[in-house]
Amino acid sequence: MKIAPIHRRMQQSPKISPILIHTGQHYDQKMSSAFFDDLGMPEPDIFLGVGSGSHAEQTASVLLKMEQFLLQHKVDLLIVVGDVNSTLAASLAAVKLSIPVAHVEAGLRSFDRSMPEEINRILTDKIADFLFVTEQSGLDNLRREGVADNKVFLVGNVMIDSLLDHLAKAEKLALWEEYKLKPQNYVLMTLHRPSNVDNAQNLSLIFSALEQIQSEMPVVFPMHPRTRKMLNVFGLENRLHQMTNIIVVEPLGYLPFLCLMSRAGIVLTDSGGIQEETTFLKIPCLTMRENTERPVTITLGTNRLVGMNPDEILHGFQVARNGSLKNSQIPPFWDGIASQRIVQIIETIA
Repeated sequence: MKIAPIHRRMQQSPKISPILIHTGQHYDQKMSSAFFDDLGMPEPDIFLGVGSGSHAEQTASVLLKMEQFLLQHKVDLLIVVGDVNSTLAASLAAVKLSIPVAHVEAGLRSFDRSMPEEINRILTDKIADFLFVTEQSGLDNLRREGVADNKVFLVGNVMIDSLLDHLAKAEKLALWEEYKLKPQNYVLMTLHRPSNVDNAQNLSLIFSALEQIQSEMPVVFPMHPRTRKMLNVFGLENRLHQMTNIIVVEPLGYLPFLCLMSRAGIVLTDSGGIQEETTFLKIPCLTMRENTERPVTITLGTNRLVGMNPDEILHGFQVARNGSLKNSQIPPFWDGIASQRIVQIIETIA
């Protein structure tokens, strides 16, 4: 969702010849190829096939394979997005070969170093040459960390570019009808973060709140493969099956998920990007985390941190049902042309 609009606008540029690289870190068919199809992206020019593994294994594999690629091709600039292991590893491979790096979504901070993504964000920003920022907090964080102002650009949010590019097409799917749901009268839930699903106590706490929520509103739950695996490990499948007002579905592609999100009454998540998308769509979002690297979704948007405590989740659910989270604003530069700004800047430095 972050690469697609940038790549599309690069293809339109007479000054840029983009090479699209898929590391293979996200290797599940439903969560990889489907997204390429939904976003109208071409097949990657290069597929590294990294696959699963520990953080060290993934990082090392991407670092090794990216170095091999960069040694074989003349590359003027490497663009990385977000905060996954591939982001950091690819950046390391490039800077060690004196190839400039541009980081899209730079400067975001949760200030929680127990999150692997936070380490990836901090280190990538330290070695990147150009930092493209989505919100004011990113500017503030980078300035506080001593990053030179001439390396930092507030360009807006490319996730919103993708959303606006595909919203009308997504809504035509009308999946709420397939699931016999009333628009604005169901909860859409995602749950995949290791701190939640790899911890039996946290997962059980979330289920305690979910038992009450689904008794009041139907819940659609596209289940991440990691979550499905851990439910089996912890023996929680029966507890989920007893919640009869939850519709558990396979992982969804970008368009089907956007379709369901666009008509949800409330979104319950531990994802980062979904906090941004719901803010733009002005849909109440309850984030099951103790912190967020996207504070603008709280200060201006529709997001509320509820952690893993059942009482907090249920209180947030009632606040959202009462409409108290809908009085929100769309953050500056979240206007659908962030990728255009990025490409224009790259054209001047290429």
